[in-house]
Amino acid sequence: METAQFSLSWIDYLIVLVYFAGIVAHGVYVSKKLEGGSESYFLAGRSLPWYLIGFSLFASNMSGSSFVGLMGGAYGNGVSIFNYEWTASLVLILFAIFILPSFLRAKISTVPMFLEERYDVRSRRAFSLFTILAIMFIDTAGALYAGGLVISSVTGYLNLWTAVAVLALVAGVYTILGGLSAVVVTDTVQAILLIIAAAALFWLGLDEIGGWQQLFVDIPEEKQHLILPADDDFLPWTGLWGVVLLGFYYWTINQFVVQRTLGAKDLKEGQVGALFAGFLKLPNLFLMILPGLIALKLYPDLETPDLAFPTLAFELMPVGIRGLIMAALIAAIMSSLDSALNSAATLVVKDFVEPIWNIEEKRQVWLGRVVTGIVMVFGAVYAPSIASFESLFSYFQSSLSYIIPTIVVVYILGLFVPWLNGTGAFWTIVIGLVVGIPLFIFKEVTGLWEGWGLPAIHYTVMSSIMMLIGIVVHFGLSALTRQDVKEDTENLVWSGSETLKVFTEWERPLWKNRMLWAGLLTVCTAGFVIWFA
Repeated sequence: METAQFSLSWIDYLIVLVYFAGIVAHGVYVSKKLEGGSESYFLAGRSLPWYLIGFSLFASNMSGSSFVGLMGGAYGNGVSIFNYEWTASLVLILFAIFILPSFLRAKISTVPMFLEERYDVRSRRAFSLFTILAIMFIDTAGALYAGGLVISSVTGYLNLWTAVAVLALVAGVYTILGGLSAVVVTDTVQAILLIIAAAALFWLGLDEIGGWQQLFVDIPEEKQHLILPADDDFLPWTGLWGVVLLGFYYWTINQFVVQRTLGAKDLKEGQVGALFAGFLKLPNLFLMILPGLIALKLYPDLETPDLAFPTLAFELMPVGIRGLIMAALIAAIMSSLDSALNSAATLVVKDFVEPIWNIEEKRQVWLGRVVTGIVMVFGAVYAPSIASFESLFSYFQSSLSYIIPTIVVVYILGLFVPWLNGTGAFWTIVIGLVVGIPLFIFKEVTGLWEGWGLPAIHYTVMSSIMMLIGIVVHFGLSALTRQDVKEDTENLVWSGSETLKVFTEWERPLWKNRMLWAGLLTVCTAGFVIWFA
């Protein structure tokens, strides 16, 4: 990767510098207006409208695993990587209708807090600690590596380490200053810039290869379809449920993402915002996936798939537009970074510090800023080591597939089965981590699994196996330690009457009707799947 070098003109550098200055200035501006203590800093005063929530959800997701990871994944494996996008739209529908109402009724500040309300404090602390570590090792470090890879490729002034340090510093500054309020507004601007830049890249690439009719010419047949055979190495159809499980983790119980909906003005704004984010995910087929195929046609001999995006951007784009693309990439990466940094700070303060010491709100904000700085430094130090993995996308997906299914089980079953208890929840999380982490290292990192002649099982299929283990453990231990259902549990589990009301009530204004948008999103998603299946 060190040999891949691209060039920017002074105009491109100027655009990038102006952008950097603008977002830092916004963080300073928000920090001066910040009122309301920790609630304002961590959850934007619970005042976010649907459009800020939707754009921020989209922008937070569109970082290393998107611009670099998705395009690189499409370059190496074809359109089947879009399975990670359309399943996300379906998960967001389920989240908006069935899960978010319980979260907002509980008035939680962090997703792990729901586990204490539903089960007990042990489950909350166990999952919170896992989430903090995941944010540090996966979300923060992964985003920094993606940005550092591209920035170090387009300039001779910065290597991977220094590029990572610059990104960490800028994202850390405006997140430390402005909290979630700065994050969501910046994310909205960055999401719009991201869509415009990616659309321009797709349009120019399509023109370069001779138009849409030439897009799939000479592309291997297996790279043209979403649904692949059961023996496929990248994503067999038997692993699609594992992809859905990853989606449930990412979009419904990951503090990094869900924090935006927890800051919603009310339930309806949060639900419409989540559905809006689902709509924004579908065009990624054109913005992120198909450009990977265009790169494959134009540059079939790249040394690594992760260079598909920077090669397309800096070979096809004219002067000035390169700067826009560079700013869009930085926007995407920092949208993910700021979300990770802010959510890590929220988890540390709300799940560990406040319940134990009950410190005043101003002190909470100060401590949140300190934690943000610590996570920022750690991510910058660890990020370059990700280069040892085969690709960025495989790093993200395989590392989560072994450890999150049991956690998803605890949340989802807890929303629908009232008699499940804290003993079952806590030990399901612990056993999932004790089994999942060594299994990931044993199979995906060291290669001992194959060396010992064990059967080849794709990591998405391993997700389903880990889920079944979680279901057995949770039901089994909860049944063996049966307890009386807590008084307030009924308010936290799925409400059939509330859901019936949502499905049957004709809401006005029509353009904010939750079921209308959910139905339309389902139809659109089905259309995309049928088109490429």
